[in-house]
Amino acid sequence: MNDNTYNSLTAEEEYIILHKGTERAFTGALLNNKEAGTYICKRCDSSLYQSADKFESHCGWPSFDDEIKGAVHRETDADGRRTEILCANCDAHLGHVFEGEGFTSKNTRHCVNSLSMKFVSATQVKNPE
Repeated sequence: MNDNTYNSLTAEEEYIILHKGTERAFTGALLNNKEAGTYICKRCDSSLYQSADKFESHCGWPSFDDEIKGAVHRETDADGRRTEILCANCDAHLGHVFEGEGFTSKNTRHCVNSLSMKFVSATQVKNPE
C-alpha cells in the first residue's frame, strides 16, 4: 500500500500507531465493546481481529486470544523483552502479545490499543448503507 493511501490520523493516533506509543489503561473506546463484528486497522482498514476472539483480561486494553490469519506481524520490542504486534499490511503499531498467562485455552493475549483500531459491527457488514 502506498503511504498516501493511508487514513488520516489524529496526533494521538500518530503517537501510538507510528511512534509505538501506548494509550492510558482503561481509557480506550473499544475496551468494553461487546458487539459482534470485526476490528480493523485504523491506518489502513485491514481486518485484524474478530469479536469472537475478544475476551476480558482486566488489563486495561482490548484483549484477543487470536488474530485473523496473516493480519498481524510480530517482532521483538525495542525493550528486548516483549513482543510487539503490528498490522501485517501497513506496520501500524497495535500493542503487544503475551503467551502463557492462562486467560483462555489458546493461552495468548493480544493487548491492543483501542486507538490503533476501528470497529465494524456485524450489522454494518450485513446491511451496508
